[in-house]
Amino acid sequence: MLQRQGELGPDGEPIRARRGTQQRAKERTGPVEFAREVRSELRKVAWPTRSETINYSIITIVTLIFFTLLIFGIDWVFSEAVLKLFNA
Repeated sequence: MLQRQGELGPDGEPIRARRGTQQRAKERTGPVEFAREVRSELRKVAWPTRSETINYSIITIVTLIFFTLLIFGIDWVFSEAVLKLFNA
């Protein structure tokens, strides 16, 4: 497996990676080129439809309400238990 990944040679010894003597020059783009690239990448995004967005929003809100009530209920039960324990 390591041979297929290029980490071991045919004799089973680890392959030492050579460090590059040249450093790559940083490529900087201007603001116009950056905006152009951003627009081209946003065109590739698979945006959800309106109905998918509504469905996901409803699922998120219902889940939020469920977990809020669950945590509230657990907190209430423990607070009542502690109050009964120390007032007894």
